[in-house]
Amino acid sequence: MPEEIRLCPLCGHDHSTLFDRREHLGRLVCNRLCSRCGLIFQSPRMTAAEAEAHYAAEYRRAVQGREGPTDKDLDFQSRRAALLTAFLQRKVRRLERCLDIGCSSGLFLQRVQEAYGAQVVGVEPSEAYRAYARERGLEVHASLDEVEAGGRRFDLVSLIHVLEHLPDPVGYLTRLRERLLAADGWLLVEVPNVYIHTSFEYEHLYSFSRRTLTETLRKAGFRLVAVRIQGRPISQLFPFYITALARPLAGPPRRFRIRPERGAARKRLLGAIFQIFVTQRFPKRWWLLIDVNSYQDTPKV
Repeated sequence: MPEEIRLCPLCGHDHSTLFDRREHLGRLVCNRLCSRCGLIFQSPRMTAAEAEAHYAAEYRRAVQGREGPTDKDLDFQSRRAALLTAFLQRKVRRLERCLDIGCSSGLFLQRVQEAYGAQVVGVEPSEAYRAYARERGLEVHASLDEVEAGGRRFDLVSLIHVLEHLPDPVGYLTRLRERLLAADGWLLVEVPNVYIHTSFEYEHLYSFSRRTLTETLRKAGFRLVAVRIQGRPISQLFPFYITALARPLAGPPRRFRIRPERGAARKRLLGAIFQIFVTQRFPKRWWLLIDVNSYQDTPKV
């Protein structure tokens, strides 16, 4: 039975309006816009039990036709891993222990391991992807509970296209800050940009803008250090993704008033108009994969 979300998961407001309604993978997907803070969230949505079963077996088969990694998927993950590691190196000098949640094939973990010489750990619900990463010598667990049981703290915790899938992003990030992240550690998050990315998928329980992602991080006790909005490795022209680097706040989380997102419908419309214009004006340039072999990581600072 689908779960109805009546209160905004970010600000707790009890009023929202229908923002988008469509079919995805044969399912009706409805997204609502919080009238107070501007967060876009799916309702009704999968229950926790449905989500666990979906990601363990059905998700990969639904989106790419098979449970295990494909050559196309691995190539894309390799490109993304190179870009994310370079982004990280612009701000982070040293890492000793890193945790990647939703690590998939483990290619980002391998990049971080090579760049920093760090001990790396992953969490991946898909059995096929978990096995693929383990075959390459990576420590990958089926759940976050298994990692917590080890009592370790990490200098970096990353969630790459994971936060939008979680039923309670603020609660999950708070858990990471309190139980797994070192006091002076780093949090790396990347999500689709709702104003350009298709975004409204069955598995995406949230669709973030820069503002609503920032407010989610703040409420969970983090301060934003750097943010990048761009489309690589898919596109040089469309800013499909929001990448954020944050650090935990010192002391207990402070009370604050959420800064609302305004004009979400207008911004989404402008994004659609921009895409139409660019694809018509530059039909051979808007979709461009970056050659990983030619991509140079930036020096650490």
